[in-house]
Amino acid sequence: MRSPRVTSRPLPQDPVVRALIAQARQAQLTRRTLLAGGAAGASALALAACSTGGGQARPTAAADRSDSDKTLNWANWAAYIDEDDAGNYPTLDRFEEETGISVNYEVAVDDNNTYYGKVKDQLALGQDIGADTVCLTDWMVSRWIRLGYTQELDHDNIPNIANLTPALQNPDFDEGRKHSLPWQGGFAGICWNTEKVPGGLREVQDLWSADLKGRVGVLSEMRDTMGLIMLQNGVDISGDWGDAEFEAAIETLDEQVANGQIRNIKGNSYLEDLKSEDTLAAICWSGDITVLNAEAGDKWQFAIPDAGGTLWNDNFLIPVGSPRKTNAETLINYYYDPAVAAEVAAWVNYITPVVGAQEAAAAIDPELAENQLIFPNDETLSNAYIFRALSGAEEQKYQAQFQQILLGS
Repeated sequence: MRSPRVTSRPLPQDPVVRALIAQARQAQLTRRTLLAGGAAGASALALAACSTGGGQARPTAAADRSDSDKTLNWANWAAYIDEDDAGNYPTLDRFEEETGISVNYEVAVDDNNTYYGKVKDQLALGQDIGADTVCLTDWMVSRWIRLGYTQELDHDNIPNIANLTPALQNPDFDEGRKHSLPWQGGFAGICWNTEKVPGGLREVQDLWSADLKGRVGVLSEMRDTMGLIMLQNGVDISGDWGDAEFEAAIETLDEQVANGQIRNIKGNSYLEDLKSEDTLAAICWSGDITVLNAEAGDKWQFAIPDAGGTLWNDNFLIPVGSPRKTNAETLINYYYDPAVAAEVAAWVNYITPVVGAQEAAAAIDPELAENQLIFPNDETLSNAYIFRALSGAEEQKYQAQFQQILLGS
C-alpha cells in the first residue's frame, strides 16, 4: 500500500460524509461526464449516451450461476483501488484468496456517459456487458435503475451493509439501497505542479494567469468544471440559479479555450497530461492527485478553491445481464469491512462511506484518520457544494453548450 501524501487538519470524531450526502439527496452528481474526443465521433456518442430509452420494455435479469462460476468482472475508474509497487491490488488479492472467486479488475470507465454509450444497447436487451459490477456516479446510477438496467441486491448476501453511513442509506434515486451501494466520494478542486508553479494557486481564477497560458487542463465533467467556474463567479451551485449564471460561466470557459489558456479538456486521462507536463495546473479530482504523487514524484498539490469545490459520490451496481450476481454481492460485502475500506481509502484518498473505517484508519496511521480528503470535517464540507439537480430540458441545454466548447477545444 502506498502512503498518502496530503496535508490535513484536525478532525472531529465521526464526521464522515453526513454533510456530503445530505446535499446528495437533493442533487444527483457525477464525478465525470462527457469525454472530449474526435468531433464527429464524440458528438454522436454524446447524443447516444443521453438517450434514456423511454418507452421500451424493461429487460429481464440474467440467471445467477455464481455457484458454478467462481469468476467476477469489475469495471471501475483509474486510480480507484489500492495498488502496490508491482501493480497488484492487495485487498483484491486477499478477496480472491478468502473466497476462491477470481476477479478480472478492468479500468474501463473514463467517463459516465461514454461508458454508458458503449453498453446501453446490450443493457436494453438484458445482455451481459462484460461487467458483473461497475462503479458509476449518482445521476447515472439513477438512470440505470429507472430503466431497469440493474439487478436488485440481496442484502442477505451483504451483511456488512450495516456499516453504511446512515446519511447514505436512502438517497432519492435508490431508497433503501435496493440497487446500489456507495464505493467512494470526493471533491473536485484545483491542482498544480509545485516545481513549475511554486507560488501555488488559491482560486479557479488563478488558472487564467498569463504564466500558465497553454498549460491548463479542465475536466470534461460539466458539473465539476462549470461548477467551479460558477462558484468563482459567486454562484451557490446547490441553490437557485438559472440560464444567466450558467451562460456567464460558459462565456468564461469559451474565452479561455479560444485564447489558448486551456490546453486540454479531458476525463480521467487528464492525469497523463499532468505527468507529461503538457499541463501544469488543472481542475481535478481530489484523490487522483495523491495517487499521482505516489506514482510520479510527489510534485503536485490539490486544494479546494477559496470560492468552493464540488462534491460527488460513485456507487456499485450490478448490471441486469450479469450472470454472477452473488459473486458481485460477495465482493461488495468484503469492501464494506471497515478494515478493508480503510486500506482502500488510505491509497485512493477519497471519502469512504463505511462506518468504522475512520477508527480502522487510525490503527494504520493516526494521521490518516485526520486526512480531510478521506474523513472531511464540517469546516471542509462547508466549502464544498453539490451541483443542483437539473431538469431534463436544462440537462440537454447545458450539456449541449458545454459539448460545443469540448468539440472546439
